[in-house]
Amino acid sequence: MNALKKTKFTGPKGPVVMVIMDGVGIGEYAEGDAVRTALTPSMAYLKANGLYSQLKAHGKAVGLPSDDDMGNSEVGHNAIGCGRVFAQGARLVSEAIANGSLFRGEVWRSQIANVVKNQSTLHFLGLFSDGNVHSHIDHLKAMLTEAKAAGVKRARIHILLDGRDVGETSALEYVDPFEQFLAGLNAGGAVDYRIASGGGRMVITMDRYNANWDMVRKGWDTHVRGVGPQFASAHAAIEAHRKTMPGVIDQDLPPFVIAEAGKPIGPICDGDSVVFFNFRGDRAIEITRAFEDDTVTEFERSPRPKVLYAGMMQYDGDLKLPKRYLVEPPAIANTMGEYLARSGVHMLAISETQKFGHVTYFFNGNRSGKFDAKLEDYVEILSDILPFEQRPWMKAAEITDKVIEAIRSGKYRFIRLNFPNGDMVGHTGVYQATQIAVETVDLCLGRMLPVIRETGGILIASADHGNADDMYEHDKKTGKTKVDKESGRIKVKTSHSLNPVPVYVYDPAGTASFRLSKHEGLGISSLAATTLRLLGFEPPEGYDPSVVDVGAAES
Repeated sequence: MNALKKTKFTGPKGPVVMVIMDGVGIGEYAEGDAVRTALTPSMAYLKANGLYSQLKAHGKAVGLPSDDDMGNSEVGHNAIGCGRVFAQGARLVSEAIANGSLFRGEVWRSQIANVVKNQSTLHFLGLFSDGNVHSHIDHLKAMLTEAKAAGVKRARIHILLDGRDVGETSALEYVDPFEQFLAGLNAGGAVDYRIASGGGRMVITMDRYNANWDMVRKGWDTHVRGVGPQFASAHAAIEAHRKTMPGVIDQDLPPFVIAEAGKPIGPICDGDSVVFFNFRGDRAIEITRAFEDDTVTEFERSPRPKVLYAGMMQYDGDLKLPKRYLVEPPAIANTMGEYLARSGVHMLAISETQKFGHVTYFFNGNRSGKFDAKLEDYVEILSDILPFEQRPWMKAAEITDKVIEAIRSGKYRFIRLNFPNGDMVGHTGVYQATQIAVETVDLCLGRMLPVIRETGGILIASADHGNADDMYEHDKKTGKTKVDKESGRIKVKTSHSLNPVPVYVYDPAGTASFRLSKHEGLGISSLAATTLRLLGFEPPEGYDPSVVDVGAAES
């Protein structure tokens, strides 16, 4: 890889600052759009005084199988940081199952051979829905069907309830049909396949960025040790928890263990095989480390069973986690960060814990380390450990403080930051809190604008996907909001939207002399070429087109 070619435009006096307003999209419906109803004078100012356009942030535009698939922060930051679109986990896994390569692979065959030889149990653990953001239930069904055909007699499934990438209280819509599916596999008595444990994804197992290892501990106790509230079935557990916690949504349901005669039916034991069937990496790393890493001290794992563990994909290429995985991840190279490091550009990446890995690991093409430690600074502001609707402002002010300091320092030519508010609070389904979250981001943008003007910098503000812009469920045909028949209340939507996202480019000094490019239908992958143009570089061959044409660079 060579350094980037410079253009006639040498870049602004100050830094180019990229603000990723996580989860802030452009809503289709007025009702339920917390972005539209929020007070956002800073965004209005940017629209009136800079360049404004819309970008695609879901489906094929970010490497997902179809345009029915919502975007997410992982693939969104991959696309933004890498400048082009790669086939992502959902698509790669679906293709590997469809063409049979997953089942022909050495890792799958060894997982099966281990339990057949030891007459032990094959365990599947992962997010239990068809949200297609972290996992897909069809992948699980395909593996169970293949396991039966391969001679596996006993399987146990440990389900992490979603309510975040799908309907907030839709758990039984997945559990009940899945129990029927298992009954079909079990018919005839040749195999014994059952759900063994579970709980809400924001309560157990699926922590990320070391924000709350106690979630992983709870998951370990539930899935591995079989310790927790006991129920006869997953259906019974969900109904019981809902009864004792009125209004609870699926992602917040407490853990449960399925038991018979007071004994758990499926703890993970010596000699078993375990497949973690999430394909997305951020919320898979800590539980993977719990199974594989001898140095984990965040909680007590005793007894720690000796098992054959595999992930659906490799979750961290630098840390080589997991050691064994079923499907090869996308091979991403030549990212914007790597090019800029090769070109001698000083950079800052900053967010709070909840999205820190997105502006570093995912932005850099699923790479944990820096490309050049002398040129790159990474700053993590520790997130609060509490429900986000209780603090919808999160750490936006602290991030902004650091960014303003960095802009004025004159040290950096490129600064990238993520405000998680629109996404993390949007996932709670609490409309008022989400509105405040969006207003918080706008307020922080407003704090940056005079500093951008003062230093002669350029601001790019966009998003990785929508969420806060679509807080209610709507009928696809009529567009009307859906109402729960029992309560009479509007059905809340906690998942990402399929909406485009805004992009604002603000150059108060006018040094770039830019204009919107003539390219149509651009996606968020075009933000990389846009950034490079504004820094005074020619985008590499193969990068998706820039949102803007820079006058001096194009002449």
